Amino acid sequence: MTKSRLAMGPILFHWDENHKKDFYAKVADEIDIDTVHVGEVVCAKRMPFFDKHLPDIIERLQAAGKEVVLSTLALVMSEREIAQLREIAQMPDLLIEANDMSAFGLLSGRPHMIGPYINTYNESTLEYFASKGARRISLPWELPMSSIAALGHARKSTEIEVQVFGRVPLAISARCYSARAHGLHKDGCRYVCGDAPDGMDVATLDATPFLAVNGLQTLSSHYIELSADVDHLKAAGVEVFRISPHNLDMVQITSLYRQLLDTKIDSHELRDRLHEMQSNLAFSDGFLHSLPGAALKETLGQPVE
Repeated sequence: MTKSRLAMGPILFHWDENHKKDFYAKVADEIDIDTVHVGEVVCAKRMPFFDKHLPDIIERLQAAGKEVVLSTLALVMSEREIAQLREIAQMPDLLIEANDMSAFGLLSGRPHMIGPYINTYNESTLEYFASKGARRISLPWELPMSSIAALGHARKSTEIEVQVFGRVPLAISARCYSARAHGLHKDGCRYVCGDAPDGMDVATLDATPFLAVNGLQTLSSHYIELSADVDHLKAAGVEVFRISPHNLDMVQITSLYRQLLDTKIDSHELRDRLHEMQSNLAFSDGFLHSLPGAALKETLGQPVE
């Protein structure tokens, strides 16, 4: 049986240069992980801040034995962004993740990865992407276990990936809500999204946590946490388990999931230790169990299947 692998997804938030550089240094030197995603997914305006550091970051990660994947924008809106995609698509010897169909069109015919922002919902879609060179497909967050199993069993050489930790991207828009919330226009946003390193929390009128806003992106308030279902996901054909980076101790979090995949700890211990790190983290696994996305099945009095 193929050994399960861990992947660190792209940083979704507008962290400053030093924060990002420090993060990737830790990933290279301190984190036992197989694959690391770099690149900007949310907002093209952020790219000039960090793209200049990418060659050195990629070299350092590869020297540390990590597979590097370059993730691309989830929403491509301008000729400039298309031109940037064309440049990226010509980069040799680097696996590129398409998160928008325009990127897929440019990558078709060469080995690449399909990201979770592209809807791979059925076997025919999976087979089509595989026929165009997709080596790995990261499934959308909202798929239930039955759909994941159907896709996992239908795959041939294509690897299946599922995110097991982190806030879930729910939507992305051409408009920037972070700027609007501060009375600013998108073109003059002053990069206020950087003031919220894990997204700007949004609550309902009765102060119930509801969503998190990250520039153009709307995220879940809850953190998806699928440790209780890792064995079922493995049986369904999932080989790669993605962790989404947050402003937390990602060295310790990744270590916990590595120990879980290696059956050195169970999901109860993992969640207890996550809560010890950050007591206010709210977990969910509702999508996986065909429940409301923010639900956590074990709190509903139902055994985890």
